[in-house]
Amino acid sequence: MTDTFPRQQARTRHFSLGVPRSFQISPDGGRIVFLRSKGGSDPVTCLWVLDLPADPGTPASEPERLVVDPAAIGAGRDEPEEERARRERSREQAGGVVAFATDAAFTMAAFAIAGEVYTTELSPGGQGPRRIGARSPAIDPRPDPAGRRVAYVSRGVLRVNDLESGTDAELIGPGGTPDITYGLAEFVAAEEMGRQRGFWWAPDGRSLLVARVDNSGVNRWHIGDPANPARRPAEIRYPAAGTANAVVDLRIVNADGGTVPVRWDATAFGYITTVSWDSGRPLIVVQSRDQRRMRLLAVDQETGATAVLRDEEDPCWLDVVAGVPAKLADGTIAWTADADDARRLLVASEQDMADGRAEPVTPPELQVRSVLSVDGDTVLVSGSDAESTQIGVWAWRSDGLRRLTGERGVQSATRGGGTTVLVSRSLAGYEASATILRDQPGSGEARVTGTIPSLAENPALPTLRIELLRAGAREINTAVLLPTWFEPGSAKLPVLMDPYGGPHGQRVVAAAGEHLTSQWFANQGFAVVVADGRGTPGRGPRWDRAVAGDLAGPVLDDQVAALMTVADRTPDLDVSKVAIRGWSFGGYLSALAVLRRPDVFHAAIAGAPVTEWRLYDTHYTERYLGHPDHNAAAYEQSSLLADAPKLTRPLMIIHGLADDNVTVAHTLRLSSALLAAGRPHQVLPLTGVTHMASQEEVAENLLLLQVDFLRSALGVTGEGSP
Repeated sequence: MTDTFPRQQARTRHFSLGVPRSFQISPDGGRIVFLRSKGGSDPVTCLWVLDLPADPGTPASEPERLVVDPAAIGAGRDEPEEERARRERSREQAGGVVAFATDAAFTMAAFAIAGEVYTTELSPGGQGPRRIGARSPAIDPRPDPAGRRVAYVSRGVLRVNDLESGTDAELIGPGGTPDITYGLAEFVAAEEMGRQRGFWWAPDGRSLLVARVDNSGVNRWHIGDPANPARRPAEIRYPAAGTANAVVDLRIVNADGGTVPVRWDATAFGYITTVSWDSGRPLIVVQSRDQRRMRLLAVDQETGATAVLRDEEDPCWLDVVAGVPAKLADGTIAWTADADDARRLLVASEQDMADGRAEPVTPPELQVRSVLSVDGDTVLVSGSDAESTQIGVWAWRSDGLRRLTGERGVQSATRGGGTTVLVSRSLAGYEASATILRDQPGSGEARVTGTIPSLAENPALPTLRIELLRAGAREINTAVLLPTWFEPGSAKLPVLMDPYGGPHGQRVVAAAGEHLTSQWFANQGFAVVVADGRGTPGRGPRWDRAVAGDLAGPVLDDQVAALMTVADRTPDLDVSKVAIRGWSFGGYLSALAVLRRPDVFHAAIAGAPVTEWRLYDTHYTERYLGHPDHNAAAYEQSSLLADAPKLTRPLMIIHGLADDNVTVAHTLRLSSALLAAGRPHQVLPLTGVTHMASQEEVAENLLLLQVDFLRSALGVTGEGSP
């Protein structure tokens, strides 16, 4: 390996290429379908199938089969704009087959490449990938449960292709109205709620539940390309805090085109956060704009009427939890609720849910993060016990709760038909392992019967030199990384704080792969400190809600507290030379640090920072700060613009000009305020780069430029490895 670490990390997309992912398991547990590229530097994702022996006790012996190779079928040209937007929302960095859907029996799969719809058979010897006669550009193709038809969206129209006859017809569309779409998720659903979909097949395949999105009232923003002034700016619909959201409703559309509107109090509950239709009647979750109320509703598919199964309220906000609601084989519903300062799993019948008789089935010592899978009578949950840097998998059945394995680290899982794929990472090595466990007849004990190999490259980086600790009176989860070559007592190390530090972003976890960039910075001659302060996930509702009404004070205070604790414990740190770097919320936190605590922080790199929260989207911002018309003081407290005259330390701001999540307006407004105040600073604009900054040459050189800036700003000489 001759690559430097920055080049290798950029080329391998943060070592994600070649890693198996997106596992789906057939209802009988005998077939696993997944995505993986053919190597650690191959950016084209392929579709693979692994068939397991009929006997769950027999080890897997057959290798996985490559079912779809986009390069082999000549697919993979430019993706349509709608698909690029979907990938940006889901932070997808690869190409090829990046998503797929199967029929109920896992005999076939549908997927889209470059706006064309393909299907493939999944059985050994079956027909390989073929392009069907769908309209282009097409996105999000999904077969009906029987595998006879494929529904997809093209230009805001939901269409259905009959695979046997080859006919392709519009099921429901906006009739030429460009601001209305059917079958797509609106911006905030995809970006903030985790809902990437806009249509769902009925279990019997006779109808679909379809989202209608009306963006006519949403802000029209324009993302230009200043490096190419002849190119027309892209127009996006961006619902900034305090402005109009898209109007979203649901309709049950029958195969003959008949439509039944779904009815609920959409005035009070304007957000549709979740839709589930795996069996029985559809379940939907709706939320009020201030996110303090949430309802779980059951839908009558004949009339569109809804029944309230659960009505929750919180004085701060209610989180959208991945994986719920979900139904067990007996019709009971898996749900989560906050109790005893913990998120806990509930399993109850519809009637018990509606009557308020649902009781937690997990203890308060377990913080449930999400529901991963429901298989028959088994619910898999992701959660943390007393050590929140560890994320494990627990299986609940009516006879009790058990941890899937005793291994420590960060784990996730998918389950179907008594077969589980467990993905595990730890501090012991960089590789993520995918282990197959199958329930044994009679005992029900899960036994390891095989693995699914990763083809990812190993980082050209020495083993981590890391310590995880609890810092300060609030016991802030903190990681300290020192140079692998450093001898204690030989010198004083400048400090680099490297946080995300805000909601939805936990950085301090017991998985080596999450700390690669921090270790590389450490090896350039820094003591790197990563701290997860208040507002970061995994510590319970009170910890999460400590940032309510103030996204600045608590998060900054906790970075300072963590730094001081580490400095007291580690005499080799030079606290007269402390820098901070971050991206997105971490970029906001970095700029905040040098503006408000220059006594502690002596330089900052702010990547794609939010600088004015009125410019960020409704669902995220209003959850924490409220509506700006009703809580203007919270927005002023959390904004950076008024602090511009306070800048006395070196500040580099980096921003992609094509970013449609945190638009470059944030950086330009802060830079303008700094200029007006006569405060020198650096701005690094990235032409054609979005919020992910995944282009290889950009990602590589960004690391190198940041090191040069930090050394210059702190007045330290270059020392370390490339």
